[in-house]
Amino acid sequence: MDNADLREQAGSLFPGGVSSPVRSFKAVPDAPVPVTRASGARVYDADGREYIDYVAAYGPLILGHAHPEVVEAVGAAAATGTAFGALSPGEVELGRRISEATGLERLRFVNSGTEATMTAIRLARAATGRNLVVKFEGCYHGHSDGLLVKAGSGVATLGLSDSAGVPASVAAGTAVLPYNDADALGRWFDERGGETAAVIVEPVAGNMGVVPPEDAFRDALQEIPRRHGALLINDEIITGFRLRYGLSGLLPEADLVCLGKVIGGGLPVGMLGGRAELLSLLAPEGPVYQAGTLSGNPLVMAAGTSTLDALRDGRAHARIDELARYLENGLGTGVRRAEAEACVVRRGSLLSLFFRPEPPRDYAEASQSDTGTFARFHHEMLARGVMLPPSQFEAWFVSAAHTEADIDQTVRAAAEALRVASPGPVAGRSGS
Repeated sequence: MDNADLREQAGSLFPGGVSSPVRSFKAVPDAPVPVTRASGARVYDADGREYIDYVAAYGPLILGHAHPEVVEAVGAAAATGTAFGALSPGEVELGRRISEATGLERLRFVNSGTEATMTAIRLARAATGRNLVVKFEGCYHGHSDGLLVKAGSGVATLGLSDSAGVPASVAAGTAVLPYNDADALGRWFDERGGETAAVIVEPVAGNMGVVPPEDAFRDALQEIPRRHGALLINDEIITGFRLRYGLSGLLPEADLVCLGKVIGGGLPVGMLGGRAELLSLLAPEGPVYQAGTLSGNPLVMAAGTSTLDALRDGRAHARIDELARYLENGLGTGVRRAEAEACVVRRGSLLSLFFRPEPPRDYAEASQSDTGTFARFHHEMLARGVMLPPSQFEAWFVSAAHTEADIDQTVRAAAEALRVASPGPVAGRSGS
């Protein structure tokens, strides 16, 4: 089957022809690209076209596609059984590695990032006896009902549903504040601190494009919730083990931490961890119920352990950061030469090219990006053999499988794409 055949059959089977919305390419002019195989930093579609890949399954594949050691580990695990519904040695082994690298005292494996954040919030409500949760506009923490909310007018407000099927009463349990706004956080807790169970945040926002935290915001996150008896939930599902071996280090005093993506080596995984007294509230030790048939799956545990083993000595992270910096610099040069109204933002191996003149500090500014120009840019890059996430608001991911030659090819493609896609000569600049 070719690309067209696959898209036609998928369209008759799945809503929008996909199993996750961003894969639908709704924000760009091209049709979804079915991937039939992948290796290293390359993916291949059903028409036989090759692309340099910066999607990386939206973050898990820090070593690249089909890394030989990960493939071998998964194969060996599969030969002994694909699921047990019981404790396994692999579960203990990966849990031990994560605990040693992060300092988290107790852990619970789940099957997705959504399960991890959903459970962390349930745990925080049980621990505090409070109901309200604070999140930040533009941060994505999975698709559980209480987190599919948005803010009104860029000010602190109780949530309004961002999805059909979410009861208003559920959405109203979540308050949404502007990211990077320490004053807004302080005002919220002055008014509703005694009702607030937890604050959940991405230490580096990765779902409005890459938006790093400002120092004052990080300090406020560490100090204000704790002063009012609320918990801080650090959502490191994207950043954990990607920015460095272990947690990002940006929010060292978090009460609960959610992990995913990299720790599963490309297989479905999520995890939450924290202090022993908090995690002991989970069943079967405590009254907070959570369960999962495939949690701690032996194939996932093998892939995760193999991936963390490859990252442990730090050399892979150093190499990836070097490549990402090289890409950042090349894109910045392309922006200047094309006189494009654009800027590059990078934190470690996470990168965004925003079609706006200055790096955004929050969702309101990120949403002012020229999505039409991004769509044209994405089309031109795809035509030149470079696969980018099909949204202005998704991060690019650099992996250990990329090479300098891949980056050079990408930068050349971007320089051409920027000249074609940019509507006019407005000077942009790069920032990180």
